[in-house]
Amino acid sequence: MKQNIVVFFAVCYCVLSFGQTPTDSIQFLDEIELSDVKLKRNAAGFKVTVLNDSVLNKNTSTFTDLLRFNSNIYFKENGFGMVSSPSFRGTNASQTAVIWNGININSQLNGQTDFNTINTNNVNQVVIRNGGGSVQYGSGAIGGSVHLGNNLNYSKHLNSNVKLNYGSFESKNISLVTDYGQDDFAFNLGVNYIDSENDYKYLNSDQVNENGAFNNLSLNVNLGYFISEKDVIKLYHQSFIGEREFSGTIATPSKSKYEDINSRSLLEWVRTNQYYKSNFKVAYLKEYFEYYQNKNSEFFTFGKVNTFLVKHNFNYKISRQLNVTSILDYNVIKGEGSSFSNPDRSIFSAIGLIQYKPNSNLNLGFNVRQDVNSDFKSPLLFSMDALIGITENYKIKINGSKNFRIPTFNDLFWQPGGNLDLVPESSYQFDLGHVLDFNWLQIQLNTYYIRSQDLIQWKPNISGFWSPQNIAEAHSYGAEVGLTINKKYDNHQLTFSSNYSYTVSENLETNKQLIYVPFYKANVTLAYGFKRLSAYYQHVFNGEVFTTSDNLKGPFYSLQSYNVANLGVNYKVIQHSNHELELGLKVNNLFNKLYQNVAFRPMPNRNFNIQLHYKF
Repeated sequence: MKQNIVVFFAVCYCVLSFGQTPTDSIQFLDEIELSDVKLKRNAAGFKVTVLNDSVLNKNTSTFTDLLRFNSNIYFKENGFGMVSSPSFRGTNASQTAVIWNGININSQLNGQTDFNTINTNNVNQVVIRNGGGSVQYGSGAIGGSVHLGNNLNYSKHLNSNVKLNYGSFESKNISLVTDYGQDDFAFNLGVNYIDSENDYKYLNSDQVNENGAFNNLSLNVNLGYFISEKDVIKLYHQSFIGEREFSGTIATPSKSKYEDINSRSLLEWVRTNQYYKSNFKVAYLKEYFEYYQNKNSEFFTFGKVNTFLVKHNFNYKISRQLNVTSILDYNVIKGEGSSFSNPDRSIFSAIGLIQYKPNSNLNLGFNVRQDVNSDFKSPLLFSMDALIGITENYKIKINGSKNFRIPTFNDLFWQPGGNLDLVPESSYQFDLGHVLDFNWLQIQLNTYYIRSQDLIQWKPNISGFWSPQNIAEAHSYGAEVGLTINKKYDNHQLTFSSNYSYTVSENLETNKQLIYVPFYKANVTLAYGFKRLSAYYQHVFNGEVFTTSDNLKGPFYSLQSYNVANLGVNYKVIQHSNHELELGLKVNNLFNKLYQNVAFRPMPNRNFNIQLHYKF
């Protein structure tokens, strides 16, 4: 059956790709600049949130902070600058996909992305897509996906941005971004360096975080060139070099250190005409780490993975109302490491997407995917979604999908703890959303239900080692509320945004909440601008989190609920058409009522950050 489905997709793909003759040459630059056009064309029935430039500028410290204060995603962060893992709609970190310019960049080792290794200054587009996306984005896109983009501007310009930050605990952040463009060529370069002693004092204690220093350097290079009126070639490259001393706990100090080097290179050829768009991508991804149990020792363990992928998207416009897309995707993955030998894997995927929009008040999508995996038998996946316009200001978004996640190399082979008996996860989910939009006021309400089988979760075993296990059945359900207000009067600008989520995520065998999933999470941002002056206040509330599967409460078994708030003010000292100089002051963690747990790494107490931002 699987082979027949793959053959069917391949035949349809060839017919669509080669059976049509272009009759016109029309450039859609907005589509060409957006690398992941599926977000725009094939997500009408999903909740999609775009974080604009003003939001990105308020959260320049870490990518974790950006999403913590502006989304429903909960983060388990092992101290400032340390490992940061998301929980999206009650799922775990491996069930949140991170998409970079249209390709999945989750680690092939642990299936997740450490959000503290992504620099917000080196991307100019951040989009959050709630709900299952395995059909379009592959293994792991169960709770939702986070999309990072590097858009290229082909108008004539030359702009540069320099940001200098200095803060508590000897924290320094230097960023340079240069952007150049002309009619047929665009170029973007970003360099960012972060360094921090991170030696904050633990709350209600005389102890100091003595093993928390970290530094990292990231480089982002992107360019695009129109080789003809219909064809553009784009090259994206991203490198990250980091070194972190892993913070210990109050009870167990640490001397460990972690070094990692990651790089991503993507070559893209886009061909566009009136009726079709062809997008061909070739990418090479490399991840490498060294872990030192004692930073003063020369002994370390290591792991590395090389991924090569080829991907072709072909979209054909059958009529004004109907679009079809075929996607072929092939990945070759080779790993090597001290704790998992030399695993390898190959995956071929065939995907079909149909979008039908009979009128302005109805947009329907139907999508299917079949994988052929060298290690596992993959199920046929599908998703359906709809956008229904009830009135000019009220819309309903609805979607349902089947999603999956295959075990990672660490899940299977890590020693000690790996489990070769694991089987892939699968899940069904349903999402109903309501959107009220009055231009200055927008309200969104989403309710969802996720039913999972064979959920993979790492838990301590009887020997004391953490090991992955398949939970027979689990489910997640809850509600998300978003509110945004934008009002402008003369030179006054007021913005208010808030997100609230209620999440139940249970093991159906025990009826216990899954670990690291809070029942409640809420955030609020209030921003005010007047001429050259702007100020903002951010607040996050996280409910209690269980750290054991039996949901015990206490300082060794759970993290208490906590509040975190930031306050910032910026002033444009120079504001000219060609030059702009802005000074900013930000006070982080206004409340000292942060989570405190003897078995887990505390967060830093109140601290400050000074920023100088120069545009020219």
